[in-house]
Amino acid sequence: MLDELDRKLLEILVKDSRTSLKDLAQQVGLSSPSVSERLRRLEERGVIRAFTIEIDPQALGFSLQAIVRIRPLPGKLHIVQKLIEEIPEFGECDKVTGDDCFVARLFVRSIGELDHLLDRIADKAETSTAIIKAQPIRRRPPPLEALAGRS
Repeated sequence: MLDELDRKLLEILVKDSRTSLKDLAQQVGLSSPSVSERLRRLEERGVIRAFTIEIDPQALGFSLQAIVRIRPLPGKLHIVQKLIEEIPEFGECDKVTGDDCFVARLFVRSIGELDHLLDRIADKAETSTAIIKAQPIRRRPPPLEALAGRS
C-alpha cells in the first residue's frame, strides 16, 4: 500500500504539515514535481485526508475539556446524533459499540457551561461525564513504522 518514500513523506508531514515541496523533495531525494505527484496520489487514495492546524483550546478560553459517554433513550438515537452535530462545543464524537452509543469530547469554559450543554440532551439521553485533567498522548496517526515491509 505504501512504499518507503510514501512513509517518509508522511512522517515528515506529521511533524510539520507546512513543510514546503522543496524541503520535502530534498529530504526524500526526489524532485518537487515527483513529491507533488506522490502527495496527490496519497490524497486520491484517502491516505492523506487534510493538511490542517492544531488549535490550543485554552488559548481560546476553553479551559475545561470533558469526555461524555452518551446513551440515547429508546427511539432517540438520530435526534441525539443531530443535536451533537449541531453543538459546536462538541469537538469530536465517535459512535461506538457497547452500552453507550457515543463517546464525545466537549470544550467548555466552565462547569456551568458544561451543565447547560448537557441539559440540552438530558431529556433525550443518559450521559456520563469525566473532566479531562491532562492529555498524555495527543491525537496521533497510526504507527507508520509498523507499515515497513508491507508495500
